[in-house]
Amino acid sequence: MKNKKQGSVQWLSLIFLIVLGVVWITPLLYGLMSSFKSNLEMQSVGFKFLPINWLFTNYTRLLQNTSNTPVFRWFLNSIVISGGSTILVLVVTSLSAFAFSRLRFRGRNVLFMFLLSTMMFPPVMNIIPLYKIMTTLGWANTPWAMIFPAATGVFNIFLIRQFMDNIPIAYDEAARIDGASDWQIFRIVILPLIKPVLFVVALFTFTGSWNDFLWPSIVFSDINKMPITPGLKLLQGMYVADIPTLMAGAIIAIIPTFILYLVAQKYFLQSMSLSVGVKG
Repeated sequence: MKNKKQGSVQWLSLIFLIVLGVVWITPLLYGLMSSFKSNLEMQSVGFKFLPINWLFTNYTRLLQNTSNTPVFRWFLNSIVISGGSTILVLVVTSLSAFAFSRLRFRGRNVLFMFLLSTMMFPPVMNIIPLYKIMTTLGWANTPWAMIFPAATGVFNIFLIRQFMDNIPIAYDEAARIDGASDWQIFRIVILPLIKPVLFVVALFTFTGSWNDFLWPSIVFSDINKMPITPGLKLLQGMYVADIPTLMAGAIIAIIPTFILYLVAQKYFLQSMSLSVGVKG
């Protein structure tokens, strides 16, 4: 009876996951199919999943129009910005989490709770002050305007700190007996053990920076310095929207993050077991 009940739960879980997968992938496939349609077909035929006439001109026109839509330059800009943001976030958050988790200093818990309290404020409140800071520093229309603000993610510090708290403090004490400093403990002992959570932070930071639209739309005005996500808005005309070309641009924009998730799927699933501290 128990095995039969477990089998029913497994089947229900499988059906739920299949339905959820269909709901998730259907808009993506429809957008992909729409990128091969003509604008006339898109507006006149109505909802039709597959194109009547398969056209590749949307992609060729988009990639060849380097003056108005420099897609390759947008790609390069996005890689520089997302990669730089990811590296900076990993350095800042891992060191901050180490300080809050392993070091003992006065006011540590109060300071950490104060940082967590800043998460209650919506990020949109910071846009005007942040823009004033970027213009004062002369970082508008530069990658620094997106790279440095990304390092202020309090949630990432919280996530890494919680993971570090699961690592036995005996490891630190054994290293101190051998004469290791705080920096050596972090680099040799702690850092290899927190690779799973660092991978989660890196993955979310990269995709978040790559898909960010609002902030780069504000801070960038030079078309050649934009990342690809806000650059796609230039594909939309003032009065007429070429929907297939917009879909082609969107499909091109998601290719890097899609490949990243496919390659990193195994490591991502392993790293989600944040409650598991250290094996052995």
